[in-house]
Amino acid sequence: MSVTDPKGFRAAGVTAGLKPSGKPDVALVVNDGPSYAAAAVFTLNRCKANPVLWSETAVKDGTVKAVVLNSGGANCYTGPAGFQNTHASAELVAEKLGIGAIDVVVCSTGLIGEQLHTEKLLNGIAESADKLATTGGQDAATAIMTTDTVSKQSTYVGEGWSIGGMAKGAGMLAPSLATMLVVITTDADVDPVTVDLALRAATKQTFDRLDSDGCMSTNDTVLLMASGASGVKPPYDAFAQAVKEVCHGLAQQLMSDAEGSDHDIAIEVVHAASEDDAVEVGRSIARNNLFKCAVFGKDPNWGRILAAVGTTNAAFDPATLDVAFNGVWICKNGEPGESRDKVDLTDREVTVTVDLKAGNETATIWTNDLTHAYVHENSAYST
Repeated sequence: MSVTDPKGFRAAGVTAGLKPSGKPDVALVVNDGPSYAAAAVFTLNRCKANPVLWSETAVKDGTVKAVVLNSGGANCYTGPAGFQNTHASAELVAEKLGIGAIDVVVCSTGLIGEQLHTEKLLNGIAESADKLATTGGQDAATAIMTTDTVSKQSTYVGEGWSIGGMAKGAGMLAPSLATMLVVITTDADVDPVTVDLALRAATKQTFDRLDSDGCMSTNDTVLLMASGASGVKPPYDAFAQAVKEVCHGLAQQLMSDAEGSDHDIAIEVVHAASEDDAVEVGRSIARNNLFKCAVFGKDPNWGRILAAVGTTNAAFDPATLDVAFNGVWICKNGEPGESRDKVDLTDREVTVTVDLKAGNETATIWTNDLTHAYVHENSAYST
């Protein structure tokens, strides 16, 4: 179950010494063709890391032949020397594979404002190129981890074609996209336009709806590469649905590994006047620290939910709102409903449903609770 499951891809993950822990920190994924269609989506943060600036240009022509990734440093706000590290990474991959540097996407993750050790980085890239294998997906997925406790991978098997994906991310999960690096591969025979449409449709309803802590990363990258090695051209709808399934699987793994969390919370907003309204309401709740603390304390405090709903511009009548925790409607028509005592928040999975009674649209936002462990993790991140 990895990015090397689809035909036409090799990968590797090695230890270059970028991480003080000595854990793997450089990964390489290569598309061996026969086609090289690709698309990517990036963070909307205006403060973008050097690899994002490089990769936005590299993917513009819809062709990507390799992606090199490092953990152990975000290479963001590192000046001209930092951009040179990104450029040198692409150039070395190109030299090793006999391709053009402009066909190499570069991704980095880790602490902002620290220079990557150039010699260690380039040595790691060279080693990863030497170790490329059709069985290297797991090693690559491990090498991109930062505060992740587990690697994240997902696959889909179609009729004669497949999709594989890997992701990293465990905090700063908020759109767009989340603090994550994601590489998705497919051996379907699809063109760049199809790849782009399917990827954007998928990320809109998966990664873009993760909202762990309201913080937007500088390095977010989701890349989809197609080798065409299966020779199968699936219908667009089937391909797009498969890409969405893989993205959803990876997104849920990211949320479940959110730093220090005790609960995974799905906030479903129903009967909204528009999908945008539903997303706005769900996101407002997901970013409400009082609500998140209440879930951590296993307290179904629906008043905090209504207070968050009331800060939005969505269409609704405040006097008719309904709220449920795990299917127990403890608020009906803006008043106390079923007893809070019926709500059990012991399990990790929590569902919150808000009925706006304003239309027929729905959307789900995924978040997690705010715990002591999350505060501890992020209070000492750079130390």
